[in-house]
Amino acid sequence: MAEALKHMYNPEFFERLCPVMRATIPGFDCKYFIHRVFDNQWPDLELKQRVRHIAVTLRDFLPAEFPEAASVLVKLSYNLRQGLVPEQGFATIFIPEYIQVFGLDHPETSLDALEQITQLVSGEFAIRPFLLKHPELTMKKMLTWSVHKSASVRRLSSEGCRPRLPWAMGVPQLKKDPSPILPILENLKADPSEYVRRSVANNLNDIAKDHPQLVLRIAKKWLGKNEDTNRIIRHGCRTLLKKGDEQILSLHGYDVKSKGVLKKFELPKPKVRIGDKLDFSIAFVNLEKSKTPYRLEYAIDYLTSTGKRSKKIFKITEGEWDAGERVVLVRKQSFKNLTTRQHFKGKHTLTILANGKKIGAKEFLVC
Repeated sequence: MAEALKHMYNPEFFERLCPVMRATIPGFDCKYFIHRVFDNQWPDLELKQRVRHIAVTLRDFLPAEFPEAASVLVKLSYNLRQGLVPEQGFATIFIPEYIQVFGLDHPETSLDALEQITQLVSGEFAIRPFLLKHPELTMKKMLTWSVHKSASVRRLSSEGCRPRLPWAMGVPQLKKDPSPILPILENLKADPSEYVRRSVANNLNDIAKDHPQLVLRIAKKWLGKNEDTNRIIRHGCRTLLKKGDEQILSLHGYDVKSKGVLKKFELPKPKVRIGDKLDFSIAFVNLEKSKTPYRLEYAIDYLTSTGKRSKKIFKITEGEWDAGERVVLVRKQSFKNLTTRQHFKGKHTLTILANGKKIGAKEFLVC
């Protein structure tokens, strides 16, 4: 089993970090800092709590006034980028955390600091409180970042304002009205960096969950500009594609009326134990008289702790098949418990979909 991420903050990490901190922060006492970090509460802290604890501890080693402290942290992030730690590694996330915790009443200074710090480690979580307290100023700054020379800063302009950024503080106004985000995405829709383009796609996908018609209009406007933008659209529409939205399917060349059928659907073992894998296979045939594109998926109606059903859709494959062509596909679905999904005993249904349309289903038992 992989070691929990929180254990990356060990004495060896700080011993590597401290020489740079000592060279950057006047009067920095490495031994005392490490002693303060590893206090009596440390063993019981989870990852986010440890990040906050390091940031709060660091305050006693920085200038008392926030603008001066922010300037030191910008210098520290620059020095760390010179080879000690990998850029966009997670371990130094406590630096933007400091800005988030102590800089909220200094928005302009904080945003300028995040512009520099995010080139070491993403400020996507740290910027969320500023979107809540200083929305106009923050979005204006993020729009300027969307044309920044640094790909990391451009990515922050998109990732930081995602309406549904995972593990981050919510920004309800952007869920309700994503219009301030759109000029940023326009600037980034053909960005040369895949790192940035993937963020744009994820932002679109977030918006699609609350405003599907808006994303459909954007997709129609962007489609065909270039291959990179086409890939953004496809990835950004993935939730709508999984929902079988006919307009989105049609935009991507899939017709829900296409005559594709299952000639075989086998579930060798109709029971699966929690922790094991469910095996199944299908033979799909294109009954159209010409080559036809299909998107094949399967859905599982997971049983929840309350006895209700929660459907999850997974892509099998997509492509074009000749008239009468038969395609055999074998898949395995894990029923191992995860932090993001717990499994419960009872009857479930496995459904096969072609271009968003149900073409076969079988029941199985989780035990």
